[in-house]
Amino acid sequence: MTKKERYKSVLAWFEQHVTTAETELHYDSTFHLLVSVILSAQCTDKRVNMISPALFEAFPEPEVLANASQEEVLGYIRSISYPNAKSKHLVGMAKILHHKFGDVVPSTLEELVTMPGVGRKTANVILSVAFNKPAMAVDTHVFRVSNRIGLTNNSKTPLETERELVKHIPKRLLSKAHHWLILHGRYVCMARKPLCSNCGLFDFCLAKTKKTTVENK
Repeated sequence: MTKKERYKSVLAWFEQHVTTAETELHYDSTFHLLVSVILSAQCTDKRVNMISPALFEAFPEPEVLANASQEEVLGYIRSISYPNAKSKHLVGMAKILHHKFGDVVPSTLEELVTMPGVGRKTANVILSVAFNKPAMAVDTHVFRVSNRIGLTNNSKTPLETERELVKHIPKRLLSKAHHWLILHGRYVCMARKPLCSNCGLFDFCLAKTKKTTVENK
């Protein structure tokens, strides 16, 4: 199977079987989406969604968060991963968002990555989800699944993976493909115990094993 054929087959399977593919983060504004994506780094969306309602109520706008102390923010996010660093990033992000961008989340990667806590992956999520731009955010799930099913050639970095995916996936599908790969990695193609027997992409997988893992009842 050629690379072109592999991409065509994988994307066709997703289009047929996963018609709804969107972020699982809960948010009510682009600003709050940015906050949630920063918090979701090395943390589950489920955990972020548990603490975000109180956080959003306390800090409804960038200006409010910009004027908060790190300790205030920390009180709301202690239960997530790396709360100290993330509370510092959130306040720093809000300061730049308020003073430099007039409380409006920018819509370019170059501007987004100037804010604390916003790397390339986070910026691409915002571009894709909030602005419906053809961007491919590569997290651990996208990185793992892309290598396993042969969409990438054993790429060593997220940036390599991103470039390969963007090169081969039509722009109209990029945003959706980002979620397809994330959700597939989150619920089927897990890192330690992939549910190979339940995977519709098993025939395309380059990491097939003789023994498949079945879902625990």
